[in-house]
Amino acid sequence: MKKSFLFSLLYFSFLISVNAQSRVLVFSKTAGFRHSSIGAGKLAIMQMGKENGFSVDTTEDASQFNEENLKGYNAVVFLNATGDVLNHIQQAAFERYIQAGGGYVGIHAASDCEYKWPWYGKLAGAYFKGHPHNQLAKLKVLDKTHPSTSHLPDVWERTDEWYNFVKAPGSEVNILISIDETSYSGGDNGASHPMAWYHDFDGGRAFYSEFGHTDETFSEPLYVKHLLGGLKYAIGNNVTLDYSKATSLLVPDEDRFTKNVLAGGVFDEPGEIAILPNFDILITQRKGEVLQYSNTTKKVKQIAKLNVYHKSTATGTNAEEGLIGITADPKFASNNFIYMFYATQDTAANRVSRFVYKDGKLDLASEKKIIDIGTTREICCHTGGSLTFGPDGNLYISSGDNSTPFDQANSTYTLNGYGTLDNREGFEQYDGRRSSANTNDLRGKV
Repeated sequence: MKKSFLFSLLYFSFLISVNAQSRVLVFSKTAGFRHSSIGAGKLAIMQMGKENGFSVDTTEDASQFNEENLKGYNAVVFLNATGDVLNHIQQAAFERYIQAGGGYVGIHAASDCEYKWPWYGKLAGAYFKGHPHNQLAKLKVLDKTHPSTSHLPDVWERTDEWYNFVKAPGSEVNILISIDETSYSGGDNGASHPMAWYHDFDGGRAFYSEFGHTDETFSEPLYVKHLLGGLKYAIGNNVTLDYSKATSLLVPDEDRFTKNVLAGGVFDEPGEIAILPNFDILITQRKGEVLQYSNTTKKVKQIAKLNVYHKSTATGTNAEEGLIGITADPKFASNNFIYMFYATQDTAANRVSRFVYKDGKLDLASEKKIIDIGTTREICCHTGGSLTFGPDGNLYISSGDNSTPFDQANSTYTLNGYGTLDNREGFEQYDGRRSSANTNDLRGKV
């Protein structure tokens, strides 16, 4: 809903009353093109702070994007930052900062930043696409109710590097200034080609100005006042951020886990594990052994051995078949059901069966066959699989496609990254159409 002109003036007058405790962080890390004007931009913003009662810190250290540090700032300026400059942990911290009521200012190449982070693209308002050579152009000031534009002429002529955007922003932002594409060469966003805008976004405030390619830009009186107005808008009137409004989850530190070796030196091609309610662990081994790690004795012992089809790595062409997977029933505490996935001896199939495991013993005679997945033996490869229960209580089975993903040996045919498609006699293992691409076949499926 549009505000009246008078209300807008009162609104922004309230916002730009900068508190003496306000702090701004200027971030100018580059992982792409580096603008020489970064230095001039830092000096200009520091001078603005000195003259307008807010403190300014500058950094290119992405580790500063953590919750404890960011909560001390009212606005963060991306000064010609380019490329992927924040990792996923730092991104989450910045999202929470904005959601808590923080402010963002993007200058020029801030739109040439973090293309793989859609949230940032929405915050900034657009992504950079390209630009023609630096040249004089006419800017149309569309909204003079904002502190960044109230002093500007209706038509502002100046020289800069004029960006085209992948998708020019529209009604999702409040457009302040657009560029007249007929006044220069190389514009490709059309009649509506925004150059500066602002919007409330995800709990915070965001202001973007496309100007700032050259050192001289940061000494232009009209531009300096334009940027100051954007900064004051982003700073707002908040002194303390409200992190109770932050909805993005903090990413846990990667070193939050400790590794404790429970057992070692007793395994021979182990496959999958099932952790039981008492924290005993059942382990499958490819050649058919089922091992138990006792949480009481802290020792491993063999509790059963299935008669499975397997080839040894020394003599066989396929060393993947055997006892493949294991999982415990979600209601194991009451029904004692264990499910195992194994290659059968009597038929060319990989079978999923249910067994009873009770009092430390696996009863092989209790087997209830659930499903057989046919397979072609004596060829390579991808005959593995896995078992797990979903939150819906259903048992999920993944099965390999029983095909070779590598280039054919002694053949003029090569895969070169393409799918396995070769139905010549003797090359069946290179033809995924018989398995994963075949809806009448259970291989290569979940």
